[in-house]
Amino acid sequence: MSQPDVAAPPARFNFARHLIERNAARAGKAALIDDQGRLSYGELADAVARFSGALRSLGLRREERVLLFAHDSSDWVVAFLGALHAGVVPVAINTLLPAKDVAYMLGDSRAQAVIASGALLPTLQEAMALGGHEVKHLIVSRGSALPAGAQAFDALLQGASPAEAADTHADEPAFWLYSSGSTGAPKGTVHTQGNLYWTAELYGRGVLRMRESDTVFSAAKLFFAYGLGNALSFPLSVGASVVLMAERPTPQAVFKRLTEHQPTIFCGAPTGYGGMLASPELPPRKAVALRLCSSAGEALPQDIGERWTRHFGVEIIDGIGSTEMLHIFLSNVPGKVRYGTTGFPVPGYAVELRGEDGQPVPDGEIGDLYIQGPSAALLYWNNRAKSRDTFQGGWTKSGDKYLRNADGTYTYAGRNDDMLKVSGIYVSPFEVEATLVQHPAVLEAAVIGKEDNDGLTKTKAYVVLKPGQQASAADLQAFVKERLAPYKYPRFIEFLDELPKTATGKIQRFRLREREKAAG
Repeated sequence: MSQPDVAAPPARFNFARHLIERNAARAGKAALIDDQGRLSYGELADAVARFSGALRSLGLRREERVLLFAHDSSDWVVAFLGALHAGVVPVAINTLLPAKDVAYMLGDSRAQAVIASGALLPTLQEAMALGGHEVKHLIVSRGSALPAGAQAFDALLQGASPAEAADTHADEPAFWLYSSGSTGAPKGTVHTQGNLYWTAELYGRGVLRMRESDTVFSAAKLFFAYGLGNALSFPLSVGASVVLMAERPTPQAVFKRLTEHQPTIFCGAPTGYGGMLASPELPPRKAVALRLCSSAGEALPQDIGERWTRHFGVEIIDGIGSTEMLHIFLSNVPGKVRYGTTGFPVPGYAVELRGEDGQPVPDGEIGDLYIQGPSAALLYWNNRAKSRDTFQGGWTKSGDKYLRNADGTYTYAGRNDDMLKVSGIYVSPFEVEATLVQHPAVLEAAVIGKEDNDGLTKTKAYVVLKPGQQASAADLQAFVKERLAPYKYPRFIEFLDELPKTATGKIQRFRLREREKAAG
């Protein structure tokens, strides 16, 4: 494990207080720019301390949970940091969840309060009506009509007195994130006050080299571990400005922020980059101010990275992180990008590839990815079996398969649950997908295993074509055959209008497997 020159946080450490103290000299500078206005660093510090006081005035105690079910805005940041400041535990959940999932997370977390966007109240109220857990306090952000007993976020904030930060420990449970559910039921992942510090120092500063002069815009939302780093802990740790967007990150919505607010750093996911490159409204290079882009969520296809760099003249720094490790631990590096790979271990982290026997595998062979580093979560809430399987001593089992190249870079092979064995040989679905998207007519692709008439596993591709483009299954099969080993080409191809995805843009291949099973 390479050791960067980063001091550990003190034993008594509160991340919200850390940010306030670090930015004390920037009181007048814009910290947050959202759809309704700007919040300076001085205003942010005051709001965080007031929200901390407000939570205490409501009777919330240290380590009790509050559910954060809200669109990206300055209110989200104030609520999250205010909870950390008070030693109360925010549980950030995605805004596209159906009511039954929200109800599950309410009950699983035993949240004493909910902070919700006004636009999300119908889903929340439906979830609360399902029963099983009583919410004591409902705080509504940016909503005109308040349900009975609810309080407006702004009014609560204005009426509160600023509080002193709780004397928390760096290793104290500080916040939860639920895993995205790309492989099944989500799990409440418990992180510490110190974990936010470590990812900001090791990746935000160490790899992205984020600085005070930057303006940062993340299409990945704050409830997503990747977005939480991009749009909160990283930029606020260095005094940069952040652009926040409540709406979904369609190409048009992203282009609007890139051209109007002129961010210097943009953080997105591979599906988003692909969609933007396919859009006829893609802005010219001169219309933006980008100096760097970041990608995570799924491995970035080489073709998308190369086309983006040709168009905008900037690199996409592709990496892999996880909810369990909070952010990226394996990454390309500015000035040393190897498109088609996930780059090198981030300084401060160690990675190891292990075979089915638990022993390290040699270069060029596919193995299970394990990570060791200071930002690992403590556990999965109420799930001892999964916790013990994932958090193994100092190592975290990622659930991903990789291979290490001769130059020290790592190439993604797929999720453990998604890997295929064809003719007794591992086939990476990602490798086939990355080849398919190089075809000029293909927008997206997802590959799973399908049994043929002899009961043997073969690859099946689900393909989304670009608007106005046409291609037959035979065309795509021939295209892949020319570029990959013969046994890897998709024996079956089905065209779809869209692929099933999580709210964070990850393709849900298990949904495709369920579809295949239902079809018989």
